[in-house]
Amino acid sequence: MNTIEKTWGYIPPRPSATFDEHAIAEIRRAAATGIYDIRGGGTKRKVPHFDDLLFLGASMSRYPLEGYRERCETSVVLGTRFAKKPIELAIPVTIAGMSFGALSAQAKEALGRGASLAGTSTTTGDGGMTPEERGQSKTLVYQYLPSRYGMSPDDLRKADAIEIVVGQGAKPGGGGMLLGQKISDRVAKMRSLPKGIDQRSACRHPDWTGADDLEIKILELRELTGWEKPIYLKMGASRPYYDVALAVKAGADVVVLDGMQGGTAATQDVFIEHVGIPILAAIRSAVKSLQDLGMHRKVQLIVSGGIRSGADVAKALALGADAVAIGTAALIALGDNDPRYEDEYRALGTTAGCYDDWHEGTDPAGITTQDPALSKRLDPVLAGRRLANYLRVLTLEAQTIARACGKSRLHNLEPEELVALTVEAAAMTRLPLAGTDWIPGY
Repeated sequence: MNTIEKTWGYIPPRPSATFDEHAIAEIRRAAATGIYDIRGGGTKRKVPHFDDLLFLGASMSRYPLEGYRERCETSVVLGTRFAKKPIELAIPVTIAGMSFGALSAQAKEALGRGASLAGTSTTTGDGGMTPEERGQSKTLVYQYLPSRYGMSPDDLRKADAIEIVVGQGAKPGGGGMLLGQKISDRVAKMRSLPKGIDQRSACRHPDWTGADDLEIKILELRELTGWEKPIYLKMGASRPYYDVALAVKAGADVVVLDGMQGGTAATQDVFIEHVGIPILAAIRSAVKSLQDLGMHRKVQLIVSGGIRSGADVAKALALGADAVAIGTAALIALGDNDPRYEDEYRALGTTAGCYDDWHEGTDPAGITTQDPALSKRLDPVLAGRRLANYLRVLTLEAQTIARACGKSRLHNLEPEELVALTVEAAAMTRLPLAGTDWIPGY
């Protein structure tokens, strides 16, 4: 025992809140390797989210609907502005774009199967359309990305809608990555790339630079598809009020807004954690932009980024969205990070529930890999059923909340049904702090 301990007693070591265990480990890793960290998924830091909101269920001043006896409509129509054939979905939960290359062919097929069973759509992602996905997807949205990898006019015509991707929540302003170990013969052929060589997608489209140019591009795609397909415009959440306004000006039928909790196949960790804003902070600004233009519900709004439960779905709709998109949750439903592969996750230096090295192509669950032996572990039929079950639960949960608020349709939920638990959430959503009529900043 030293002199200080004899005089004052034992003083335990105090870790730094700034230089915590993770920050120190990252400094050491960077110093040892000289390269930045790459991973998949979305932000892992805690940010304001839907858990910071609560519904005000019916009591004396509101009249609830009775359990499962009274109908609560869930359908939604997307692309009503200009498209001759808008998309009609049974539920307002869609599957976000995730590419073949980032995911195995089995995973893409499973997403199509699950979405079709639940009556909703799935989305291609970068790298083109696979026969498995088109064949199993009743409604398929084709993503048109800056890279143009796998882009085919014939596939555009086969799709039910086209989604022009400006950016995504995990990396607004940045391009995608697909490392060489996942560039198999099939992926290389579809993307016109050399096998085994790292692929980095462009961060912006090569043939337009602003809303005026984009309007021309949208008209070009409409002409190519006979004005039948709805045109979506997807962007990462950064400046939602102005970005949504420009999307409307350019002629989009649907705006897809992705918050920073939204996942990615692979990008820099510093990008995921420090660029973009949470979806909770973006929805009300996006809705206000549409309202100010007189286009709310005329141009549909899909939001994504960290949607996990029916409560999240209901809150997003109450804030003004027309539908939500899920990505990470869909992969978990398929079997991503399954505890039955715990020993293999540990061998990779991680654990089930924390595995995010999707870029390495060694996923034991057979989802984020191109390794044939690993991919075969995923049964597309069984995985598709699991996804369909999950989508049904999301819908039932959202309906339960809507009925408790006296609503016979999910889209009749309104902001006045919600209150915020924190000052930050109240300010972001322009909702009153629970138990008060105070909206910070208003």
